Amino acid sequence: MVRLFIVLAALLALSTGAALSAKKKPQRAVEPSGQIACTVSGCQRVPPGCHPEIEYGFDGIPTGYDMIVCSGRR
Repeated sequence: MVRLFIVLAALLALSTGAALSAKKKPQRAVEPSGQIACTVSGCQRVPPGCHPEIEYGFDGIPTGYDMIVCSGRR
């Protein structure tokens, strides 16, 4: 009985190892390196067609954050 359990455990280990090594990892899409803007809500990528600008407070002093500005479509 013990011998049967050991044989079954060995077969299970071998089949699990073969199944894990046979799986292919999905390839990640390569993202183009772009600009990053650090806004009030955190740092994030700047979308295509947009650019970061310095954000100013109501008194005209820079806040230290960026503002993402996107051109409007016409």
